[in-house]
Amino acid sequence: MAIISELGDINRFPNINKLSSYVGLLPLTSSSGETERVGGMSYRCNNYLRTILVEASWQAIRKDPAMLLYYKKHAAKGNGKRAIVKVAAKLLNRIRYVLKNKEEYVLGVME
Repeated sequence: MAIISELGDINRFPNINKLSSYVGLLPLTSSSGETERVGGMSYRCNNYLRTILVEASWQAIRKDPAMLLYYKKHAAKGNGKRAIVKVAAKLLNRIRYVLKNKEEYVLGVME
């Protein structure tokens, strides 16, 4: 319920990148000419929503085998905290799908 109340109208975000940017799940990037640097998570975000999604992601990897597999795939590359942020972004994409289409999410539809 907190996610729905914080997001408001989901249709105000034209794509998943705009929504992820609002929540703060996209990496911080800075570019100058041909040089582009990618850093950690952006500070300009909805901290409350980001916290909710990251905490929900920890529960999602415990309950959803597809999310656990996705987490293990990215956690094997090094940092588990970065992997959980990727899971949070995937969870946000699932939430967006359900809210935009007003139907129940079926596993395998979005993968």
